[in-house]
Amino acid sequence: MKLIFVHGWSVTNTSTYGELPQSLVAKASAAGLQLDLEHIYLGKYISFHDEVSMDDIARAMQQALLDLPGNETGIQEFSCITHSTGGPVVRSWVDKYYGAAGLASLPLKHLVMLAPANHGSSLAVLGKQRVGRIKSWFAGVEPGQRVLDWLCLGSQGQWQLNENGMAYDYVGNSFYPFVLSGQGIDTKFYDFLNGYLVESGSDGVVRVAGANMNYRYFALEQSEEQLTGFQGKAYRLNPSEVEPVRRPAEVPIGILSEFSHSGTKMGIMANKASSANHHIVVDQVLACLQVNSTSDYQQRSTELTKLSQAEQAKVPLGKKRTIGKYCMLVVRVRDQTGEHIHNENYDVLLLAGKGYKPHQLPDGFFVDKQMNKATHSLVYYIDADKMSQIKDNCFGLQVMARPNKGFSFYTNTQFRSEGLAIDEVCAANQTTYIDITIHRDVDKNVFRFASAKAPRESFKNIKPSGDTIS
Repeated sequence: MKLIFVHGWSVTNTSTYGELPQSLVAKASAAGLQLDLEHIYLGKYISFHDEVSMDDIARAMQQALLDLPGNETGIQEFSCITHSTGGPVVRSWVDKYYGAAGLASLPLKHLVMLAPANHGSSLAVLGKQRVGRIKSWFAGVEPGQRVLDWLCLGSQGQWQLNENGMAYDYVGNSFYPFVLSGQGIDTKFYDFLNGYLVESGSDGVVRVAGANMNYRYFALEQSEEQLTGFQGKAYRLNPSEVEPVRRPAEVPIGILSEFSHSGTKMGIMANKASSANHHIVVDQVLACLQVNSTSDYQQRSTELTKLSQAEQAKVPLGKKRTIGKYCMLVVRVRDQTGEHIHNENYDVLLLAGKGYKPHQLPDGFFVDKQMNKATHSLVYYIDADKMSQIKDNCFGLQVMARPNKGFSFYTNTQFRSEGLAIDEVCAANQTTYIDITIHRDVDKNVFRFASAKAPRESFKNIKPSGDTIS
């Protein structure tokens, strides 16, 4: 078996892989795998320079693979273990050189992603200098801007990569991806100025919902139906009648409550072989590398689901409740022409109850909110356990876009679940991309004609007519 490792962002030394390669070799034979150190290759990619983009890294990875021994006539079959940003790096390579239509010729067989930032990291919004000082991620190395932009929650790169992934048939093409993600916090890296390092539902850097490949895509479009029981005018946002919530092919995920993102004590990849829990990651990775068929993959998925359920049912020492389950909602709002509504020009409210009001949401449901100012995407981080307590399964969202009057304007819109289960949209441990299209109204007085026979007149002070064009 040829095995490659791909590290995370702004790494500058292959020591980042810790003792995991040697530990896998030591236990491989007992697991029925042929693996030795001479067939393991440790990735070294540049991400700490501002000019390097995710696409640049994918292109360089292609050449690096071609330059490996035995690949002179083409890339031979291999398996891959990634950490953190390494997961999206390899997925970007797959998408660029193979995509959904080319998976049959993909030489990558197993992709085991440890704490992958598939939907970004909440820390990225802090910026280069502050993020570079976070020891749990960068050990004082200031990260590169282009990759940092990709990692910001709601980035265009995430939207595109994950939307493309909707069409992937993994098992049908003998490609077996997995996610193993921690949900523990290493207090060694605690920062009183940065609550994200101890954020519930995360490993201190990447949220479980941000790692999980079982995400969702939920498209809403403004209809012509005007809602009642609403102060002012509002139109209904309708989901697709054919497939309201789209999902990609299932990817097994295992949640490990005692592992954090980095570090030699609790880090999911770098923890020392002498640590009490080191064997857990080694055994889980080897079990993934043993998968060779659809039935194997389904069995592994069942095993990891049971593991995750047991891990998330634990009550951490000194705590009164379980570690909990959370979800991310990534929202973007565009008009019917595809133009993004800028972040300063819209607000989104989450709603609940039969009256679909904000104040009827469960206490404590809200954890965090970020706005990606480059893509104008709004990201909510919410407690999925608390959201499941919404009475009568009535939940929704309201979009208030600006301007809301004048010659060109938007009207308030609302989505109301009315039968759609809450966990279809706010799924525990998952990210849902909510793509909203609203209508930009144009008053007919924006363009009129005057008769050439009439006296010339100024139209400087013309007012909106109140009639909109279709």
